[in-house]
Amino acid sequence: MNKYLIINTKILPEVFEKVVKAKEILKTGKAKDITEAVKEVGISRSSYYKYKDSVFPVAEATHVQKATIAFSLCHEAGTLSKILDRIAQVNGNILTINQDIPINNAANVTITFDISNMNIELNDLIDEIRETKNVVKVNLIAME
Repeated sequence: MNKYLIINTKILPEVFEKVVKAKEILKTGKAKDITEAVKEVGISRSSYYKYKDSVFPVAEATHVQKATIAFSLCHEAGTLSKILDRIAQVNGNILTINQDIPINNAANVTITFDISNMNIELNDLIDEIRETKNVVKVNLIAME
């Protein structure tokens, strides 16, 4: 079970901030690839890959409004529908859905949704979805 915390970067090793900076550089197109981004921020590629899916910035706003979650799902009818239904049941509002074509009986899906009116904690929702039949992997990608 994954748990997420908001932590002041002053107490964390510098590598975490540098990974976030590298991700931002890549996202904005200021670097053409990972090698260039990690070189610019001063970390190794292995450090980037080790932490890239585990650290992300939280917007400075006092209230988080959106979450982006990546899923790997078995290619079975109704799996994505169950996830979308559960998000709706807890008052999450879907903003975007990106789904890849299933390869080797699995599809990657990214969902961004408004969490400002949810009636359960995001960590609890993620844990519930993780236990859903045909859900292979769940990762919280970003919050803002």
